Amino acid sequence: MTEQLIIFIEIILIDLVLAGDNAIIIGMVASKFPAENRKKIIFWGISGAVVLRIVLTLFTAYLLQINGLRFIGGILLLYVVYKLYRDVIDEKNNAPKFQAKKKSFYNAIWTILLADFTMSLDNVLGVAGAAGNHYHLLIFGLILSIVLMAVAANLISSWIKKYKWIAWLGLIAILAVAIDLIYTDIKILI
Repeated sequence: MTEQLIIFIEIILIDLVLAGDNAIIIGMVASKFPAENRKKIIFWGISGAVVLRIVLTLFTAYLLQINGLRFIGGILLLYVVYKLYRDVIDEKNNAPKFQAKKKSFYNAIWTILLADFTMSLDNVLGVAGAAGNHYHLLIFGLILSIVLMAVAANLISSWIKKYKWIAWLGLIAILAVAIDLIYTDIKILI
């Protein structure tokens, strides 16, 4: 196999794993809204992720040198896990659940954008690390992650409406990413 083919396969695998995280967040948040608002939240959540991934891709070389960035991202994700638990899963806590009000709609978008930032950063760093100096493969990885995220967010949102256990799996997956980000940076700093 050539070097570029190996990198190509690595990028696909990274995107399959990491784009799913964004889709889980978007799907979980959107699942609490009626269908017409759910589509808007998915659209704006994916749009935010696209913009963030493009911007982060442009600064990847610089970002790879910053110690502590993954730790901060992990802390932000822990907040997102807590917020998703309260808003999506906790049945006893009826007051703060997302409703179709303007304020709640914008809160949902904010939650998604916050998660998108940390998870887009993780995805961009993973793909950039695999792509090295092969910028055409880096661009391919960026486009692939956006397509995978868009398809998966719609599916996950509809599944969460039907099956609550999927929300729990998503929450556990996001928590694992947060812990991994924090652990990775602490390990580097020690």
